[in-house]
Amino acid sequence: MFRDAFGLIVSEGGLMNMFMRSHAGFKSEADKAKAVLREARVVASDETGVRIEGTNSYHWVFHCKDAVVHQPDYSRAARVVEEMMDGHTPNVWISDRYSAQQKHGAAHQTCLAHLARDTAFALEHGSDDLPLRFKLWFGKAFDLARDIASFAASTIASKKRELEKQLAALLAVATGCDLARQLQAKIRRACDQLLTFCDYPGEVDATNNGLERKLRPCVIQRKVTNGYRAMWAAQAEADVRTTVDTARLKGANPFQTILDTLA
Repeated sequence: MFRDAFGLIVSEGGLMNMFMRSHAGFKSEADKAKAVLREARVVASDETGVRIEGTNSYHWVFHCKDAVVHQPDYSRAARVVEEMMDGHTPNVWISDRYSAQQKHGAAHQTCLAHLARDTAFALEHGSDDLPLRFKLWFGKAFDLARDIASFAASTIASKKRELEKQLAALLAVATGCDLARQLQAKIRRACDQLLTFCDYPGEVDATNNGLERKLRPCVIQRKVTNGYRAMWAAQAEADVRTTVDTARLKGANPFQTILDTLA
């Protein structure tokens, strides 16, 4: 970019020195975002694979109403979450069903979009109509989540009870299709985490899609660069992304955010 836009050739070593000198400002902003995260009532989390120093590692993202925190780590274990939250237990944790994402909040909202994708697969490749019935159930849950802010508390409670009743009936259905049975078992294990959003209208999302969109640029970079040669580089970029994504929540321009941080 420097060469094409400004006619200035910068070596890889020069770029590395620039990143190292600028890191302190972004680390300071990232620490502020982590402090906000550790006081949040609702936290969403997800992770994706990345190569760091030639090993299979992970890029974690944590999101609350006022902060987004990116964190690279060699591990995909629950230890990463525990270190990030530093003893804080939010009211609700939003994630997929991965075991390391469990038991970090007083309550848990499982991402319905993940289960809906599993349902679509079972519907396409299975031999039973149970996945179709689950698909219709998820459709009703998504409709409630979309319009929940406009409903009275009594209406939300009524719709939640109806969804719980319908779900119980679906979980009791006997099926001879292996895919339908596996889907049923997966949903049964998550049944107490599917409608948590009803207890926090407008505050808790029914899916983790917003966080997955924040992971997408990291996935693109992984495919283009094949990862990082050093952990400090992964951490430096994570702090830049933390700074930019947190500022973007308040409508700040990413380029201006970078300029202000460097200044």
